[in-house]
Amino acid sequence: MISKARFAPSPTGLLHVGNARSAVLNWAYINNKGGEFILRIDDTDKQRSKTEFEYQIKEDLKWLGITWHKTFNQSGRQNIYVKKIQELKNLNKIYPCFESPEELSLKKKSQLLSGKPPIYD
Repeated sequence: MISKARFAPSPTGLLHVGNARSAVLNWAYINNKGGEFILRIDDTDKQRSKTEFEYQIKEDLKWLGITWHKTFNQSGRQNIYVKKIQELKNLNKIYPCFESPEELSLKKKSQLLSGKPPIYD
């Protein structure tokens, strides 16, 4: 079995030092294991993601000496997720949530204040 690691920057801005550090550590670790390094561009924020940022992130990673075995954009995998969600629905493994974000947040806070982990019904 081949070990894999990934780095998943959002192309909503330039690569910053924290992300560069994560990329270098993941890349060095997986190279030491003889595994594959995957670059996943997390471009699902359509309003803020820019192709010029994606290009510059890749250039910066190359400058750092980081190479990858494969790369893909998260936005291009939507059909995979839709298919998997449908499979889970068919198996009755997921169900819709009818609570608002505010209701969920209130329940979470209440559980945590009671010293319990958050649960949702």
